[in-house]
Amino acid sequence: MINSIITGTGSFIPDHEVKNSDFYDASFFDEKGEKYTIPNEDIVAKFKEITGIEARRYANENMVTSDMATIASQRAIEGAGIDPETLDYIIVAHNFGDVPYGHTQSDLLPSLATRVKHNLKIKSPKCVAYDILFGCPGWVQGVIQAHAFIKAGMAQKCLVIGAESLSRVVDPHDRDSMIYADGAGACIVEAKEGDEQEGILSTAAVTHAYDEAYYLHWGTSYNPEVESYEHYIKMHGHKIYVYALTNVPAAMKSCLDESGVDIHDVKKVLIHQANEKMDGAIINRFFKQYKTEVPEHVMPMSIHRLGNSSVATVPTLFDLVLKGKLENHSIHEDDVLIMASVGAGMNINAIVYKCPGALK
Repeated sequence: MINSIITGTGSFIPDHEVKNSDFYDASFFDEKGEKYTIPNEDIVAKFKEITGIEARRYANENMVTSDMATIASQRAIEGAGIDPETLDYIIVAHNFGDVPYGHTQSDLLPSLATRVKHNLKIKSPKCVAYDILFGCPGWVQGVIQAHAFIKAGMAQKCLVIGAESLSRVVDPHDRDSMIYADGAGACIVEAKEGDEQEGILSTAAVTHAYDEAYYLHWGTSYNPEVESYEHYIKMHGHKIYVYALTNVPAAMKSCLDESGVDIHDVKKVLIHQANEKMDGAIINRFFKQYKTEVPEHVMPMSIHRLGNSSVATVPTLFDLVLKGKLENHSIHEDDVLIMASVGAGMNINAIVYKCPGALK
């Protein structure tokens, strides 16, 4: 049978670290445009208590999203040991394109996938490059699409990238700006023949857009003195929290049940690094559906030091765990993983993956 196997991974984590204490001098306003009167030290302390975030990484001034995507891709290609000219697809998941430092306007022409292909110096016109906009679950969705191409006989090798520079599109007067970060993660998905099923075992994806479409949206600054033509990423945090807890565990269960894997055989759950409290609640509800306790060390977290880099969180987390860079976490041959994400759209997706070994 033909399996979809991840043969190489790579990530790019910017050097520039922004600590929580760097927000002590910020001017925060509420949604009504009124300045908070409580000390910023208290605002930041409450923020850390809820999200778990102590620091985040921002891209250097001379870098844009496609630059980070290219570096992560080069590392994934090297790990897989393939010739980039043999790639059939380059799929780049992002939300805001290349945003130059000091600006909020997105640059999407040409597509980021085209820019990455150009940066990698791939000459083959049969290597099709395109972007997907799917909110934070974009990289997981890209892997799902690569899997579909392979199962349909349309591809042998796909490069899937999640990259974002959210620091360029946040409202500095919004407390939520402290959540967001920059980074990139990538992987090579290859078609491999085998006697038994491994690699991607099952997938799931849903979109809720009747009431939920604008839980994350583009809006003006909370500071009434900022020009109204300037727009930034905005979110209804509580609604997203309730939405995620209600729907993500069910989507994960649907995906696991389809795979035929027993819940006790799941070794790791790599979930979008959005909010430590929310992610913990999702994992608890997921395992509760099977009337079992959450295993120790099942949920690696990178959000504490890296923040929420949107589409980059899951592939970066995967790469860090594979390469032994997160304490108490490792992945071994035949381990079963669940990758899951939730974000703008509102979109949710999941993958059940059985590791074949020899990942780099």
